[in-house]
Amino acid sequence: MSVEAKQAKQVVIDEIKERFEGAVSVVAVDYLGLTVAEADELRTNLRKEGVQFTVYKNTLIKRAIDGTDVAAFADGDTLKGSTALAFCTEDATASARIIAKAIKQYKKMAFKGGVVEGQVYDKAMIEEFSTIPSKEELIARFMGSIQSPMTKLALTLKAIAEQGEGAEA
Repeated sequence: MSVEAKQAKQVVIDEIKERFEGAVSVVAVDYLGLTVAEADELRTNLRKEGVQFTVYKNTLIKRAIDGTDVAAFADGDTLKGSTALAFCTEDATASARIIAKAIKQYKKMAFKGGVVEGQVYDKAMIEEFSTIPSKEELIARFMGSIQSPMTKLALTLKAIAEQGEGAEA
C-alpha cells in the first residue's frame, strides 16, 4: 500500500474518532437496499435534527475506536456487512427516532447497534431509544401535565368564589 493511501486512511480514521468523541449518540444501520433518492431524503431529515449520516468501511471504524471507551461497539455483528453511522451531537435519541421512521417507511434498513452517551447498546436497545420522544416534546408533555391540575384548581376556586358571592346576595 502506498504512503498516500495510508495517509488518506489515517485522515478518515481521525475523522471517525473525532465524530465519536463529539457525539452524544452514534447509531449503526444496515442501509443495504436504499435507493439514492431514499438515502438523500433520509440524510435531509437527519440533517434537520443536526445528525450526520455517513458510510465508512468497517475496518476503519474498528481502527478508530480501538482502545477507546466505546471499543465494545466493534464486538458482535454491529460492524459486519454494510454499515452507515448516524452521529448526533445534540439530542441523544434524534437519530434513532428518525431512522426508525425511515425503516418503517422504506422497509429496507435495520438497526445494528449504537452508542448513547458513551454506553454501547445492542440493536434491541437502540430500537427502544427510537421510541423516546424528543427533549422538547418531553418538556411540553411535562408542562402540560403540570398545567392541567393548576387549571382545574383555578377553575374550582373560581367556582367556589362565585358561589360565595351568590350566597351573600
